[in-house]
Amino acid sequence: MNWHRLNVDEVFELLGTGVNGLTEEAAEVKLAAVGLNQLEEGRKKSMLGIFLSQFKDVMILILLSAAVISGVIGDLSDTIVILIIVLLNSFVGFLQEYRAEKAMQALKRMAVQQAKVIRRGRIFTLSSLNLVPGDIVVLETGDAIPADLRITKSVNLKLEEAALTGESHSVDKMIRIIEHDELPLGDRINMAFKGTFVTYGRGAGVVVATGMQTELGQIAKMLQGKEVLTPLQQRMASFGKKLSFLILILCVAFFVGGWLRGEDLFKMIMTSISLAVASIPEALPAVITISLALAAKRMIRLNSLIRKLPAVETLGSITYICTDKTGTLTKNKMSVVQLYVNGKHVNSSEFIRADESQNFRMLMEAFALNNDAVKVDEGFKGDPTEVALMEASELSLVDVASFTRVQEIPFDAERKLMTTFHQYKDGYISFTKGAPDILIKHCDGVNQHELQDAINEMASQGLRVLGFAYRKWDHIPADPVIEKAESGLHFLGFSGMIDPPREEVYDAIKQCKQAGIVPVMITGDHPLTAKMIATQIGIIGKPGDIVVTGQELFSMDDDHLLKQIEQIKVYARVSPEQKLRIVKALQKKGHYVAMTGDGVNDAPSLKKANIGIAMGITGTDVSKEAAHMILLDDNFSTIVKAIREGRRI
Repeated sequence: MNWHRLNVDEVFELLGTGVNGLTEEAAEVKLAAVGLNQLEEGRKKSMLGIFLSQFKDVMILILLSAAVISGVIGDLSDTIVILIIVLLNSFVGFLQEYRAEKAMQALKRMAVQQAKVIRRGRIFTLSSLNLVPGDIVVLETGDAIPADLRITKSVNLKLEEAALTGESHSVDKMIRIIEHDELPLGDRINMAFKGTFVTYGRGAGVVVATGMQTELGQIAKMLQGKEVLTPLQQRMASFGKKLSFLILILCVAFFVGGWLRGEDLFKMIMTSISLAVASIPEALPAVITISLALAAKRMIRLNSLIRKLPAVETLGSITYICTDKTGTLTKNKMSVVQLYVNGKHVNSSEFIRADESQNFRMLMEAFALNNDAVKVDEGFKGDPTEVALMEASELSLVDVASFTRVQEIPFDAERKLMTTFHQYKDGYISFTKGAPDILIKHCDGVNQHELQDAINEMASQGLRVLGFAYRKWDHIPADPVIEKAESGLHFLGFSGMIDPPREEVYDAIKQCKQAGIVPVMITGDHPLTAKMIATQIGIIGKPGDIVVTGQELFSMDDDHLLKQIEQIKVYARVSPEQKLRIVKALQKKGHYVAMTGDGVNDAPSLKKANIGIAMGITGTDVSKEAAHMILLDDNFSTIVKAIREGRRI
């Protein structure tokens, strides 16, 4: 259901509710119909079931057959040795698979225990398990979202959705409808999703989905699929079948040959059986396990933690790396890299030389004063955007303490501006920052077309652009009126910021391509930003390389995707289902795929990939449990080092 396309009244009507919420009687009826608001696990294996499943492998079955035959013909020493090897090998496999079952448990831990709900016009605190579609949930700063909600009230409401959408900054939530059918979760700004949380403001929302019907529930369903066999497991299964077939032919030929020569029949049977047992390499599974275990130990030194032993060898077979952008290819830290001031663009390397102008100094003051980030021992703490502005303002040595803040008008998602008032020399000054295209409409004496061109040029480079302006005052009103305070402004300039690439990534991408491995970026960020970073670091390097958005991917059928999959180098704003689809399409093309991820939304594709690689620093428990390998430093170049080690193995 596209709830984001409906207005609040339509949602209320469909769910049989209103601003006063449901009655207890109506809620009980709905609870009986839809069930508890919890994630359900698929058919769960018992510990015994997991252990017995280790004996399904063809090589293991052949070894067990050899052990039985050895016992029958009286060679008990061989029987004991083979059984010890099989049991040790199966125990290692059991430990790995038992650990893998924890992914679903980690997902369930994200469930909220309590929620504030309006029923019959009164606010109750009740268990989130008892929420039903139609309940009105009250939201405040710090609250976790207990179910999927359609926002009905928003007062500067911001949500952190990184674990579910992959976007690193908080999202402003609004009430208005959005006229698009298939939108990525990050663009559904009138919705709130289970597993995310409120970072700022307050509001309310009506429950539209609970339990397995939520977006988190859909991810849980995808996690219940079977894992892909590693290249080593596939080759060992094939080898086991071929070996058993060859041994059978040779033993039959040996038996028939001896029988035709007139040898004793019983003697030939026993000799043929002995030959079959002798032909089976019973130490092979143990040798492989020991080799992989030693390699896994070595890879710890490369900041790679191997969770499933076959992943060591899989690394050496990888032909595609699908990697996240934020924190893996980039520093996961916003930086101001360009300014537009005094009618020209200034790059970060020229910031120092630009400080001779008064406009530049005032722009730096605006960075530092219209800002809620605070100084701490290791730098600044606060919203990543405001931290980046503070760091840039340090160049001009702005003394924040000497400009006392006396009043402010907080940021509002509708008007997209924030204004602060300060003591300034012999009077007062207000600094306004916000969306550049809106801010310039509040400025006097500017050429809006020229400024819009500057905004477009910076945005085309994938930069996040903010506008700054000021106004001087003789007296500050006790309760400033927005319309007056944010009109008649004097334009100062624009800041362009981005999460810059890690320095070591450039060489790592180059090594990938030299080794025949294709790097692909899959991100929740804006396509322009993703394309700029991908081009800068070398992921996009040929005229045929293309960028595809989640909406474009949705409109592609499977045949069209298979035709284009090897030309697509960047996927922007994609959903968890689409990540899974990308992995499957590449595997269908015969590629071995490594997938990196840190959020809950990455877990299904991490599990489906030939090797799932979770982030050790920023990764959620869900992504780590679903992955085969964990990057202890969240660095793309570490993957390249691990692949080199995997090829050695």
